[in-house]
Amino acid sequence: MVATNRRARHDYEILETYECGIVLQGSEVKSLREGHAQLTDSFARVDEGELWLIGIHIPQWRFAHGFGSHDPDRRRKLLVHRTEIRDLKIELDRQPVTLIPLKLYFKEGRAKVELGLAKGRRLHDKRNAIAERDAKRDMDRARKSTARSF
Repeated sequence: MVATNRRARHDYEILETYECGIVLQGSEVKSLREGHAQLTDSFARVDEGELWLIGIHIPQWRFAHGFGSHDPDRRRKLLVHRTEIRDLKIELDRQPVTLIPLKLYFKEGRAKVELGLAKGRRLHDKRNAIAERDAKRDMDRARKSTARSF
């Protein structure tokens, strides 16, 4: 696991998730292997039949100066099947949802991004989600304490 977008699960209701590959330069891979990436305020967009990740910040690798370095805030192409891109485009046009990166990780040596098809939450929805999470935590604690007493 390189980076997670914990704020996304708080601000959005995740309807569906997708695993995508990401096109990177060499110095970006080195920087990711060191665990440097920021997913906050990033999103994905379908442009001209291709899926792009916008707003992700991957800082320059500390040993890459001048030639071989990259722009930390450039948009990056995501690798997804054409049919999935078409389905995502239909979903994005049909209802008010957005594509938010949830995780950035390595799988079998390749960098992957987990995208979530997300619908924005309002303030009262966030409060309900927090209340449900707290109630679940209390129930688990009570269940655990009664299990210890037996």
